[in-house]
Amino acid sequence: MAFASANDRNDLPRLARIDPRQFDVLFSGCKLERYAAGQHLFVQEDAADRIYGVMSGTVEISIYSPGGQKLVANIELQRSLVGEIGALDGRPRTATAICLTACELVSLSRAQLFDRIEKNPSLARAMIELLCARLRWVSGELGDQAFFGIQARLAKRLVFLAGVMADGAGWIPISQSELGDFLGATRESVNKTLNDWRNRQIIAIKRGGLRITDTKALTYIAESQDDD
Repeated sequence: MAFASANDRNDLPRLARIDPRQFDVLFSGCKLERYAAGQHLFVQEDAADRIYGVMSGTVEISIYSPGGQKLVANIELQRSLVGEIGALDGRPRTATAICLTACELVSLSRAQLFDRIEKNPSLARAMIELLCARLRWVSGELGDQAFFGIQARLAKRLVFLAGVMADGAGWIPISQSELGDFLGATRESVNKTLNDWRNRQIIAIKRGGLRITDTKALTYIAESQDDD
């Protein structure tokens, strides 16, 4: 399989969603469910019996190794779907989903999901397109792991997070340990890289967050294969 160029990978749909109209059809009539920050929707290897739609809030999708090492696969925001793989194939959950913030969700059982797909065939196409977007995202991540060093991968992740999590002043509420979880890297390697960028005035750092101050420089790093 040939991987796309760096620029192409930056264009991959990090927050894969179905069309808003299809989202409304899928969850029409569903009762709003409220979850507190820190509450799990499901845990990796759980039996899969529901699909969720995010109405508000932020949901983290993580994968855990047998030894307990954590890798954050993605985050899901408003009008994203969560848990569609297990709901579609009926097999155990491939990841853990936890609410990073207070969330409002809607959900369907697996039986309800297939009933709505059968009654609205356009939903089948929407789900196929969503799964293809997820697969493209995974392919891009594999390419990044194989061909890019820690600096490029960290830079790409920060540019992404700034677009979906930053507050009005540009601050991204995330710790260095959490950034390590996103990359499958140690806190020490992330800390070393961030301090270097702070000294070069590419980012600003405060307790529990950071802000990009030189987007052009960080984007250049994100597209560089070498960490030299």
